[in-house]
Amino acid sequence: MNSMLQLKGQFLYKANASGGGGAGLPAGTSVKSSHLRQLEEQLKEILVFWQREDVIAGALVSVYYCHVVAKSNRIRGLLCVGSESVNQSIRGSKFYGNDPHKQHVFTHYVQLNRLEESIRRLDICSHIIDREYNGEIFYEDIERLKKKEKEYSNDQLAKSNFINVVVDGHYVEKFQIDRDLEEVKERSIVTIYKTDVKTADLLSKLGISMIDAKTIDETTIRLDPDELSILREKAPYLIAMRTYDLSKITKEDVPVYQEETIKIPAPEREPLVGVIDTLFYEDVYFKDWVTYTKMVDESIETDTDDCFHGTAVSSIIVDGPAINPDLDDGCGRFRVRHFGVATKGYFSSFSILKSIREIVAQNREIKVWNLSLGSVLPISLNFVSPEAAELDRIQSEYDVVFIVAGTNRKKSEKKGMRIGAPADSINALVVNSVDYDNQPASYHRVGPVLSFFHKPDVSYYGGDSNQKIKVCAPLGAAYVTGTSFAAPWITRKMAYLIHVLGFSREVAKALIIDSAAGWNRRDDLSHAIGYGVVPVKIEDVVQTPDDEIRFIMTGASNAYETYTYNIPVPFHNNKHPFFARATLCYFPKCSRNQGVDYTTTEMDIHFGRIKEKDGKTSISSVNHNMQDEAGLNILYEESARKLYRKWDNVKHISDTIKKRSRPRDKYGTGLWGLSIKTKERLETKNGKGLQFGVVVTLKEMNGVNRIDEFVKMCMVRGWVVNRIDIDNRFDVYQKAEEDIDFD
Repeated sequence: MNSMLQLKGQFLYKANASGGGGAGLPAGTSVKSSHLRQLEEQLKEILVFWQREDVIAGALVSVYYCHVVAKSNRIRGLLCVGSESVNQSIRGSKFYGNDPHKQHVFTHYVQLNRLEESIRRLDICSHIIDREYNGEIFYEDIERLKKKEKEYSNDQLAKSNFINVVVDGHYVEKFQIDRDLEEVKERSIVTIYKTDVKTADLLSKLGISMIDAKTIDETTIRLDPDELSILREKAPYLIAMRTYDLSKITKEDVPVYQEETIKIPAPEREPLVGVIDTLFYEDVYFKDWVTYTKMVDESIETDTDDCFHGTAVSSIIVDGPAINPDLDDGCGRFRVRHFGVATKGYFSSFSILKSIREIVAQNREIKVWNLSLGSVLPISLNFVSPEAAELDRIQSEYDVVFIVAGTNRKKSEKKGMRIGAPADSINALVVNSVDYDNQPASYHRVGPVLSFFHKPDVSYYGGDSNQKIKVCAPLGAAYVTGTSFAAPWITRKMAYLIHVLGFSREVAKALIIDSAAGWNRRDDLSHAIGYGVVPVKIEDVVQTPDDEIRFIMTGASNAYETYTYNIPVPFHNNKHPFFARATLCYFPKCSRNQGVDYTTTEMDIHFGRIKEKDGKTSISSVNHNMQDEAGLNILYEESARKLYRKWDNVKHISDTIKKRSRPRDKYGTGLWGLSIKTKERLETKNGKGLQFGVVVTLKEMNGVNRIDEFVKMCMVRGWVVNRIDIDNRFDVYQKAEEDIDFD
């Protein structure tokens, strides 16, 4: 086996040299004046409505695009005044319709003068198109205007604004006011569109009394049915998102108990893991390994059944391999700080949201958190749940990672049921369950999240009817099934990678996902197992066969492009005899108010051979990634998302191993490169300084071990190369945790 390598060196940075080129119609398209007049009439009706409403000072307007659009194709000439970007007025987004005719819908909050100006511009543009282009303007006409081959003379509207409005007309299907009119009889967590009026003042104006205890953030609140009814009756247009507050833990099969006596040594300085779950039973054999805090109100009557789930989860994290020898991962034991936030039945999502932030903030030394609570209700197609959004906020603010169970499906539920909150957390590592044949467990639920993000991320063994997982429960040993008991095994591996081997959470997450994906890459169209099943042994996560070279690199996004053209991949007979794959992970800030456009930062990975052409240096990427390459005119947003996972915070690119594959030609000196290009959705530049981790694996096509050659070549090129030896790292960890007595 080859040890994994860590390459340390200097990344280079480069600003985005692209000027954007201005707005334009796609080749072969046109815009009719009649369509612009339809848009004008729609805005007139919207203006009249908001002139009569006095709840808010401005207007909420939903823009329905013809398809899923890139940021560069959002409206530029409408709903804006002056140089201010219209993107700053976005308050939410969703998808409308179904594949293959899915559309983007953005809701904007604008002042009434913007509506009036947009109406004026549409009126002028439609008259110009009627007068000078016979009612229909084509791509070629716009290009002639841009190149000044055709004169433009209109003192009422600048040429740039004319072009922008025409292009907007191509991409926009309609404008309208969206309303939430569904009757609700349950307590709910509601998100209000952000306006100029504070949420508390806004609701007070409607006759709804608000207190701080009912708020999650500035726009998300908990409302009782009668309060929600008032809001829905008086201002249904204010409701951006809504979900039930009361959730129920997804149930596993009824456990089978067995009396058994197990012994465990006293804890010393083992890594510490956080568990947020149901209550913990304090009279089990491993109790000394668990520090327990009960956070359920003492007035609530509880019994041992309320302790079953949480106790079982913690037993796996503390001592799983001793209970399940066939799943011995080589990670040892872990100490647990257990927070009991729920009982066995229904629980308030709102209360748990409040608790989680407090728990993490007060326990900063804990980097890995296990959360195996999940809702029986499926996630929404158009927005991330409040629970998941809070987890994502916490993970972007604190240097922590949550391992979340993928939730379970009852036998009575239909197959294909979507996962439940908080398994729609984008930053978390979400774990589904498989049986011992690596097939999705009978109770599995599926992603994706927001119709795009791969969830679950990975899968592991959570037991099924033919072979269950053994846990320690209040009444003795028990045999159970469920994603709740798959997630703790991944929590163990993540804690080992971070605390014992010293990796960042970005690298640790990338290693877990990369090890699950392996070389048998396939698109999991069922969204049942994610990138694959994680190996049992931790050695198989960080070590490779003799014919493979695996190395990790870390960095931060300090400019548009973070890159190195200095990776010396071995070659033979002027060929690189390697298959290659790479996995990138990062933890972006997310905005629930942006709806389906949830992640605010995109990191695009290019990895492959360095090529020189016409005096320019570029990377011939393993996955043929042509985003931002010179000469590429059109790459639609849907294609960029499907082919290159644009806006996903996990990127996995890989060759497919084929028997007749040929080595790659060596370009020039044989150097390879890595480039991370960072893009922003919002003006706040959330990606500045954002950390990333990359795991690269090279597989020699002829079975030759070339790791020593690679190490020497890297050192010659100025890289500091560290071999990741598990035994040595473990010894270092133990030494670092020892107490030193000074005489």
